[in-house]
Amino acid sequence: MAFPAEVLAEEEELVLHLHPHWKTALGPGLLVLIAVVVTAVAWVMLPVTEGGRIAFLVVAAIMLYQGVRYGVAPLVIWRCTHYVLTDERILLQDGVIARERRDLPLNRVNDHVVTQSVLDRLFGTGTLKIDSIGEQAVVLTAVPRAQQVQTLLYELIEQDRLLRPDDEDTDEDEPEVPVQRKGFLFKKQQRG
Repeated sequence: MAFPAEVLAEEEELVLHLHPHWKTALGPGLLVLIAVVVTAVAWVMLPVTEGGRIAFLVVAAIMLYQGVRYGVAPLVIWRCTHYVLTDERILLQDGVIARERRDLPLNRVNDHVVTQSVLDRLFGTGTLKIDSIGEQAVVLTAVPRAQQVQTLLYELIEQDRLLRPDDEDTDEDEPEVPVQRKGFLFKKQQRG
């Protein structure tokens, strides 16, 4: 499912559009396959009597529920989850029937951290947590090529800061506070 272009502003450029990594769909896909195999085995193994038909219907109903609830539904949710980076903001959209979309302007991003488990490193994925001003946080899970996405996000944030400097930084009324240096010389002066 493509990300709708009408969500973007007129001058806004789409930089990157991602879905969660395919490894997220691996478990639900396997579950659908197992449900189909169990149903087929029940069809072949159960006798062709009235009791066998009832047992097959029970097995088929259970496998249908399990396959839809734990297999098909997560696959559809995975496919309907969008991670979008533009030159102005980060968009996270998910939901099948009822949708939720979170927008985070790049000029409000304070920090972004990638965490990777051993399995994530093997697949090249990771979880990208983006903190912003106002204690908002966006968590993008199973991001493909997570380290490259984090680097791209850093470049977009720096580019946004150069294009749209804050008004607060231009105040010349505030005196600069000298930076206290903590180095080899500073430690020697305190001991002596």
